[in-house]
Amino acid sequence: MSRGKRYSPEEVIIKLREAEALQVQGLNQGEICRQLGVSADTYIRWRKEYGGMRVDQAKKLKDLEKENQQLKKLVADLSLDNSMLKEVNKGNF
Repeated sequence: MSRGKRYSPEEVIIKLREAEALQVQGLNQGEICRQLGVSADTYIRWRKEYGGMRVDQAKKLKDLEKENQQLKKLVADLSLDNSMLKEVNKGNF
């Protein structure tokens, strides 16, 4: 099964605002999903993850997630270095 386009958090929020406008016009969830070009599962997941969020908040979230990944990598590297130093130290005493 081929996967569709990947949307940035900013694009998702814009699509969710479109969905709100369509809902006000009286369209049901199925019609909204067709208009947005996404599955119902995707729409529901987007609402859970990004519902009520503004575009600037999504950008900040994305930046924080990227920073978190970098910090996790640093911690892993430092833990490995620390472990290697302990092993080397064991041999010297």
